[in-house]
Amino acid sequence: MKSIFRGSATALITTTNESGIDYDAYGKLIEWQISEGTDALCVAVTTGESATLSDAEHKELISFAVDKVAGRVPVIAGTGSNNTQHAIELSKYACEAGADALLVVTPYYNKCTQGGLVKTFSTIADAATKPLILYNVPSRTGLNIAPETYDKLADHGNIAGIKEANGNISEIAETARLVGDRLDIYSGNDDQIVPILSLGGKGVISVLANVLPKQTSEMCKKFFEGDVKGALDMQLRYLPLIHQLFCEVNPIPVKAAMADLGFCENFVRLPLTVMAEAKHAVLKELLKAEGLKVN
Repeated sequence: MKSIFRGSATALITTTNESGIDYDAYGKLIEWQISEGTDALCVAVTTGESATLSDAEHKELISFAVDKVAGRVPVIAGTGSNNTQHAIELSKYACEAGADALLVVTPYYNKCTQGGLVKTFSTIADAATKPLILYNVPSRTGLNIAPETYDKLADHGNIAGIKEANGNISEIAETARLVGDRLDIYSGNDDQIVPILSLGGKGVISVLANVLPKQTSEMCKKFFEGDVKGALDMQLRYLPLIHQLFCEVNPIPVKAAMADLGFCENFVRLPLTVMAEAKHAVLKELLKAEGLKVN
């Protein structure tokens, strides 16, 4: 199966405020991301506060992004759920709306066995007309996808990749060994972009890229072009900023950062609350250190 993207895909924030979704701001954000060279956009995902979007908002957000992007970069729509039927419904909608691929997280709260994961992901993939990227984030879901499970899923013709955020490099290496070129592996952690590229990864689905889309893409390009040291230097340079973007629950810090840069209001939906002032002050200084204009 052809790769959905190679490089950096921004896990895009959703520009929410007290009134709902600010689509004017969202459209401007999409335009800026594309002009800065992001390789793809992921919408209605964790960083986009998908857990607190209504069904109507979720679908509208996907349709808006697809229309606004107009084929310039791939649009990957978040359609996962712990309710498999709901995931199928969202996935079918995103396919019909024109999304290029679907990002489908493991079931959370109710969870399941590894056999249940094979059946669940296969069922969603069977119902979709666009390829799936499986999203593994045990810190949020309480459920890890085992390398042997990826091996079984890799033979499904409509499962194309993995967003791997389990943080376990040894386990990711084993996954890479088992799946070979049957699945594309993307880093789901910004502090592990270069390590995962070194295991044959195709890129990253990134929170950092909200703030630094050009640089995150460039990090990947340097690696692909053989400038491993250049890519590593960038990975290490941005570690303090990456760590501060995750010092509170994502997307609290990145929403604050994007508000500082003038793209949105510093507003998150409950149960999330805005970033603590002391941590926000540190984040602002790190943004300034990268030459960004902070409000």
